[in-house]
Amino acid sequence: MKQYFILLFLLVCSLVHAQETNRMHRIAKIKVDAKQLDVYKSLLKEQMNTAINVEPGVLSYTAVADKKDATSITIFEVYASVEAYQSHIQTPHFKKYKDAVKDMVLSLELIDTDVVCLAKKENF
Repeated sequence: MKQYFILLFLLVCSLVHAQETNRMHRIAKIKVDAKQLDVYKSLLKEQMNTAINVEPGVLSYTAVADKKDATSITIFEVYASVEAYQSHIQTPHFKKYKDAVKDMVLSLELIDTDVVCLAKKENF
C-alpha cells in the first residue's frame, strides 16, 4: 500500500512538472506614442481581460510601465503551451487589439523565456 502512494505521489509530481515545462513564458517590450498612451492602455486592458476570460490557454498577463517613462510598457505573458499562444493570436479579440493599436505602438520586442525559478505566495 505504501508503494502505491509513493507511485501516485511521483505521478502527480511528474504531471505538475510536465504542465509547468510545457508552458510558454514571453516578455513583450512595447514603446507607445505618448499622445495615445491612455487609449492604448484601455485597449490593452480590454484585450487582456477578454483573453483571460475566454481562452483557457491564456494563463496570466502582467503589464507594467517604467516609472521613469510611462510609454515603456513591459508585459509578462504565460500561456499553457505554444499551441495556446498560436491559438490566441488568431482570436478576433487579439486581432481587433492589434489593428486598433498599430499606429500607437512605436516599437515591439518579443522575448521568449525559460523559467529559471519561481516563488510565490500560495494565495497569489
